[in-house]
Amino acid sequence: MHNSIINNLLQQLETVLLGKPHQIKLALTCILARGHLLIEDLPGMGKTSLSHGLAHSLGLSYQRVQFTSDMLPADILGVSIFDKSQAQFNFHPGPIFNQMILADEINRASPKTQSALLEAMAEQQITIDGATYSLPQPFFVIATQNPTEQSGTFSLPESQLDRFMMRISIGYPAPEAELAMLKNQDPNQSIADLPECLSATSLQALQKQVDDVSASDALLKYILALVNTSRDQAQSPGLSPRASIAILQAAKAWAFINQRTYLVPEDVQAIFPHVAEHRIRQHSQQQGEAVSDKILNQVNPIL
Repeated sequence: MHNSIINNLLQQLETVLLGKPHQIKLALTCILARGHLLIEDLPGMGKTSLSHGLAHSLGLSYQRVQFTSDMLPADILGVSIFDKSQAQFNFHPGPIFNQMILADEINRASPKTQSALLEAMAEQQITIDGATYSLPQPFFVIATQNPTEQSGTFSLPESQLDRFMMRISIGYPAPEAELAMLKNQDPNQSIADLPECLSATSLQALQKQVDDVSASDALLKYILALVNTSRDQAQSPGLSPRASIAILQAAKAWAFINQRTYLVPEDVQAIFPHVAEHRIRQHSQQQGEAVSDKILNQVNPIL
C-alpha cells in the first residue's frame, strides 16, 4: 500500500523540481525520518519550490520566513502583548506555529535569531516569558542557506547544524530540465495546484512504519564504526551521538522508500554523506565531502 503512496509523492514532486529525483528522494527520506532538512545552494536553484511542494503534497500547514540581518527572535516565535481590557498579557503566536517552516536564507540572520529555532527543532516546543507552548505535529524545519563565502552571511553554529538531520544540495538543472522550466511560464501556479497525496495523520502513520524497519546488531556496529572513525579524524570534530541516531533513522527511511523492511549497508552508505558532511566540515563544503568519502572508504561493513 505504502509503495503507491511513496511513488505518487515522488512523481508529483518531480513536476515541481525538474530533473532532480535523487534530491527529492533524499528530502522525503528526511521527512519520513522525522528530521529537519538543510538545503545549501546558490539562489534560484529551486530550494523554495521543493519545500513548498513538499508541504502541499503532504497536506501540512506551511509558512515561509525570510531571514534577514535585522530579524529578531520574536519575529519567528511570537510575542506577548498587554491587553488593557483584560489586564493581562496575551501571547500572539509567530510563524513557527505551522507544521512546516521554510527558514529561507537562514544564515543571513544573526546568531541570536538563528538560536531561536534550537528549542523548537530539538523539543517541538518554544518557551517565551516562562511559558511553554507546544508546536503543531508533525513539525519540520526546512532551512535554505547560501554558500558561506557569499557576502552578508553568518556561519551556522555547530549546535544549530547538529539539529539538521540531513543536508542536501540541488545544483544546476540538466539542459532538458531547464528547457522544460522555461516552457512552464508560471511554476508557482503549478505548485498551488498540487493535490494532497497524504494527510498529516497518514504521514505520521508512515513515520511509525519507518521506525519498525529492523536493523541487525552487525549493521548497528557498522554505523558506530563510521561514527567512531569520524571522531578519530584529527582535522574535524567527530559526529555526535545525535548524529548516530540520525544516521540510523535516515537509513531506515531510505530502506522504507526502497520497499525494504530491514537495513542493508547500502542504505547507510546512501544517506551517510548527507547526514555527516555538514557536521564534520570545518572550513568548506569540499572538506566535508572529502572527510565523509574517506570515512566510508575506511570502514568495511562486516555482516
